[in-house]
Amino acid sequence: MNFPLTFTVSDRQSMDSQLDAAVSVAKKHAMDCRHGILVTRHGVDKFTVALSDAVPFGTTREHQAW
Repeated sequence: MNFPLTFTVSDRQSMDSQLDAAVSVAKKHAMDCRHGILVTRHGVDKFTVALSDAVPFGTTREHQAW
C-alpha cells in the first residue's frame, strides 16, 4: 500500500472499517521509517491517511481540513 492513501466512504460503518484498516497498515510502515500518522478529513466522506515526519513517532494525529 502506498501512502498517502486517500479514500471516500459511503456510510459510517464503511468509514470506521476503512479508517481502521488504513491506520493499521500505516502503523506498520510508520515503524519502519519512524514517522507518525496523520489522518485528515477533507469532507463528510473523504479522508487521507499519511505518514508524517511532522507528527511524533508513535502518534496518530487527526486533522479537519474542511
